[in-house]
Amino acid sequence: MKRFLLIFTLLCSLAIWSQNSTVQGTVSENGQSLPFINVYLKGTQNGTATDEDGNYSITNLSPGNYVMIASAIGYEPFRKSFLIGKGESVKLDIELTQSAEALDEMVVTGTLKAVSRLESAVPVEVYKPSFLKKNPTPSIFEALQNVNGVRPQINCNVCNTGDIHINGLEGPYTLVLIDGMPIVSGLGTVYGLSGIPNSLIEQIEIVKGPASTLYGSEAVGGLINIITKHAPNAPEFFADAYLTGWGEYNLDVGSKIEVGKKTDLLLGVNYFNYDEIIDNNGDNFTDLTLQDRISLFQKWNFKRDDAKVFSLAGRFFYEDRWGGELQWTPEFRGGDEIYGESIYTRRWEILGKYQLPIDEKVLLSMSYNDHNQNSVYGDVTYLADQRIGFGQMTWDKSVGNHDLLFGSAIRYNYYDDNTPATQSADEVWIPSLFVQDELKLAKKHSILGGIRYDYDQRHGNIFTPRAAYKWKISDNDIFRVNAGTGFRVVNLFTEDHAALTGSRDVIIAEELKPERSVNVNLNYLKKIYADNGTFVGIDASAFYTHFSNIILPDYDTNPNQIIYDNLDGKSVSKGVSANIDLVLPNGLKFLVGATWQDVSNTENGVTQRQILTESITGTWNVSYTIRSLDLTLDYTGNLYGPMRLPTLGELDPRQDFSPTWSIQNIQFTYKGLDKFEFYGGVKNLLDWTPNRGNPFIIARADDPFDQNVQFDPQGNVVATADNPFALTFDPSYVYGPNQGIRGFFGLRYTVF
Repeated sequence: MKRFLLIFTLLCSLAIWSQNSTVQGTVSENGQSLPFINVYLKGTQNGTATDEDGNYSITNLSPGNYVMIASAIGYEPFRKSFLIGKGESVKLDIELTQSAEALDEMVVTGTLKAVSRLESAVPVEVYKPSFLKKNPTPSIFEALQNVNGVRPQINCNVCNTGDIHINGLEGPYTLVLIDGMPIVSGLGTVYGLSGIPNSLIEQIEIVKGPASTLYGSEAVGGLINIITKHAPNAPEFFADAYLTGWGEYNLDVGSKIEVGKKTDLLLGVNYFNYDEIIDNNGDNFTDLTLQDRISLFQKWNFKRDDAKVFSLAGRFFYEDRWGGELQWTPEFRGGDEIYGESIYTRRWEILGKYQLPIDEKVLLSMSYNDHNQNSVYGDVTYLADQRIGFGQMTWDKSVGNHDLLFGSAIRYNYYDDNTPATQSADEVWIPSLFVQDELKLAKKHSILGGIRYDYDQRHGNIFTPRAAYKWKISDNDIFRVNAGTGFRVVNLFTEDHAALTGSRDVIIAEELKPERSVNVNLNYLKKIYADNGTFVGIDASAFYTHFSNIILPDYDTNPNQIIYDNLDGKSVSKGVSANIDLVLPNGLKFLVGATWQDVSNTENGVTQRQILTESITGTWNVSYTIRSLDLTLDYTGNLYGPMRLPTLGELDPRQDFSPTWSIQNIQFTYKGLDKFEFYGGVKNLLDWTPNRGNPFIIARADDPFDQNVQFDPQGNVVATADNPFALTFDPSYVYGPNQGIRGFFGLRYTVF
């Protein structure tokens, strides 16, 4: 009897086994088989990798509907549904296509023309919208905190305005572009990175080091180019909304609309609101500035019979932000009873590109922006208007081994404010000419040379040359050397809001001269593809920048003043930086970066570290997808080494140097529903804030108008029983955000 039951069980098992099914096939690209490609069935544990000949087989499948997914570094993900019956063997061949996310994606920023990243003589870092999603933020300004060598710097504890530091250089040395147009500068430097709808961003390109030869005087330390989507790549509709535990709300909506047969319209709206008054550090000042912001963006793409470029785009931006004492309301704006900093910003921009209808590659580009700011810092009013127009024509021409670029540009600057530094409106036209030649010396070697000529009626003739050398050791190894010069004219109050906040007096010691710089950058790029599907990418650089006539705020000579003058000496920024990109066959991904830098100023033989500049920077991004659950985990973070801080004299009890600090985040994203993504997590897991280890952050927060501060005949603060540390009101002691740990939850909906 037992033997009969055993035989019966075996027969049943065999019958059931015979009903199990198999899917098999070959993975290839353009007819070439691809080995070691990950192949799996969505929502199951069934998966494998192709063998050396690109073949795969998944067995023991129950009858039903499945979704086949194939993925590999450098290729677009493959998805296809199929039905399989009992005991059936299905043949499903997979054809993969190259992905724009590979290391050879197209870039335009380094040379003003679209080239493969691997072929560019200028090293360019590229970040896709998928990078921004790993740690969702309400603006690109905050999103850049996870880019190695790039740091968003908050410049004021009250208004929370800031700028972008690249390789330790102050924000005004970074030029921000939208679609290659320099429309974010001066007043817009503080606000230009806010409110750009993430749904319409194609990629962000970053060049570290001077790019003045192609982009003008503000690209001294580097540039950030935000490239918006081309209509065919944009989703039909996109919506992304999230809320944090602090009450921050962000809404991002985008859409693509066909207007007739030859016109596509991209629309984008970003709305951000934060209206919770929070004071966790107990100084009676808002820890985070309250904000109400809206940005509207539209881009028209016109289809031409000859496939030449023709596009027009526009953006409108409005923001109302304020921070200050908790009792502040708009009725106290500009008064001396309750301290508050209130900023109304209105800005609009237009930009366009038109490729001439001729055989040669000639492109006409233009942009214009109008920026109005109405702000008060306590009882100090700052009213400013800025208008910038820009027109440029480029001719891209190849002759033999020469890849030539000729260009002519004209820039119109108008700036006026109510500060003592602006006696009358500043209005200037700056015409420019530039030429660039990339010469291929051999199959693996090329050199690039360029020079730009600008005429500024205030400073005369300006020449900014640059040179680059590229050695393509192999398809997976590239070595680059870049050298260039920079020239920059300073608009003091538009770039440094510390000059307006607090109670320090602003002293302009002399007529400010333009700043000049010389930079050298070495870069090595390496790609490694292992047989088991592992990918390793290494991008390492060494940099050196020497400044003359640099203008820096002097907080040390007199604690009651900010003194601005040209440095009688030199300023040097030098360091090394590296990024490592690691992708394992199981789907685990690592992006780790580190930078060591030494930024110092030397005057009268004395060398001192530059204020608010870190020594070390670390960033990381770890991602893993649990395929059976359609769940992705992202762990992101950064680490910053000590930086010198602006204290108010020897009696100031606050630390002269910041500690080494880190902000870390975790996020879970669920993609199990068609067209929907649900995400949530925790920001600032370590609950780090700058007040740790400090008795206070804002000096004399209880007396913001210095009504009870006593001064001696020389203007120095006198220590009293009410003011034992001899301080004045000062919110400029800031080096990181005041927001502690907080949760967030969001939803994305996309229709392609």
